[in-house]
Amino acid sequence: MFGLNSPLHWLIVLLIVVFVFGTKKIRNIGADLGGAVKDFKDAMKGERALGNQEPASGGALENEANNKPKP
Repeated sequence: MFGLNSPLHWLIVLLIVVFVFGTKKIRNIGADLGGAVKDFKDAMKGERALGNQEPASGGALENEANNKPKP
């Protein structure tokens, strides 16, 4: 009975969303979402670059243990 198949239905839903949230808040949400997607893509590219390299001598915990003063 109630489906969102018609473009008119989508237009009405869009108008209600704009009326409830306002254009400024919707624009801010879009900008935040775009920034999050960009950061995610950059992180994925960074992991691919790190995935091709071998880790340096054991990791952070081993380096911390070596830097502690001996009693």
